[in-house]
Amino acid sequence: MPASPPLPLPLPLLKRIPPGLWTALVWCMAAVQPIVEYVLMPPPHEYSLSYPRDGLDSLGARALLALAFLLVLAGSALLRRRAAAAYGLVIAATVVSSVAWRQDEVLPLQFLGVDVALCYVAATRPRRTAITAAAGALGVLAGYLVLRWITGGESGTASEPFVALTVVIAWLIGNSVHQARVHTAELHARAAAQAVTAERLRIAREMHDTVAHSIGIIALQAGAAARVVETQPTRAREAMLTVEHVGRETLAGLRRMLSALREADQEPAHQDQGEPTGQDQGRTQATLQPAVGLADLERLAATTTAAGVRVEVSWQGKRRPLPADIDLAAFRIVQEAVTNVVRHAGADRCQVRVEYREDELVIEVADRGKGGGTNTKNTETGFGLVGMRERVALLDGRFTAGPRPGGGFRVAARLPVPAASGTGAEAKAGAG
Repeated sequence: MPASPPLPLPLPLLKRIPPGLWTALVWCMAAVQPIVEYVLMPPPHEYSLSYPRDGLDSLGARALLALAFLLVLAGSALLRRRAAAAYGLVIAATVVSSVAWRQDEVLPLQFLGVDVALCYVAATRPRRTAITAAAGALGVLAGYLVLRWITGGESGTASEPFVALTVVIAWLIGNSVHQARVHTAELHARAAAQAVTAERLRIAREMHDTVAHSIGIIALQAGAAARVVETQPTRAREAMLTVEHVGRETLAGLRRMLSALREADQEPAHQDQGEPTGQDQGRTQATLQPAVGLADLERLAATTTAAGVRVEVSWQGKRRPLPADIDLAAFRIVQEAVTNVVRHAGADRCQVRVEYREDELVIEVADRGKGGGTNTKNTETGFGLVGMRERVALLDGRFTAGPRPGGGFRVAARLPVPAASGTGAEAKAGAG
């Protein structure tokens, strides 16, 4: 029975509470605190100039304070959908609250709600909108200073510069969050683009390696059949049967590849409906898993030999199971190298050497054809050598290809093999 998927971790409290609710809580707590301390509680020994005990005695003051509460609640409710308008309502509520208390300076605690709203605007909206919002808050503070300077009510230390500092800090925090989100989105987009590119290259390599060899064999057999169709009809018939067999195998391989791609494309939709079971995962992995490896090398050699180019395979070292990616890459490298011999070398034979070492796999394909001549340039500009280099590079191996000193062409690759891969696979096979 497959284990149930782990439950998602709950979000932190700061992320679970909407930003509008944070704004309303901060603003309302700052508004209720002076009412309780200076109006409802018994007269203290000290009194506040900002919150006089008789400040809310008039009906108009109470109406203005109630209006301020309505404005901030409305702004908090609209903060996510219409941030600019909601932010303006929070500032208006703060101004109305100071008017209700008959004050000609800003109330510092009340402005903390404005700072919370500004931080959200700076974190979620474009920079121009955030700068405009910060400028609006600073403009309101400057208006209080100018108003007192005009009316001659300025005395003592003004609180607006300190409140302006909290506005700047709130904007900086929100802007930092905004930049972090933008950077994260860019990294995700870049990773997605790189993944798409890597997948396209992988598909291109598979398509090239699967089709190029088969098309080369078909071309050789079809040409041989055309030359002997009148003089040796039996050989021509055998060649065309080989063409049919190779063509059917290539078509089956293409169908398997397209089926695997279609199932991989539908996999996210299944994941949206729930976690796949262990049986589903095994079936999907089996479908996508490559069906070829070094075990198919003898069949490749026989097919190519039947097409007119003899392939001599020599095995060195103790053969052992390899990881799937190394096994596939090794086979594809040999397959493409042999295809190049068939298409470009003009040789009647080639040698394939596969050597199993303790920590690496050595592959070598050599021929005595025209690899040192003009065809080398044509081979270098194709996709075959490029695909082989990419496969080896993905496995952190070493790849060399070039003319041989005595004539011909040589392709060699060294693929690192994890030390425990063969042992583990053999132990698993023995246990089964």
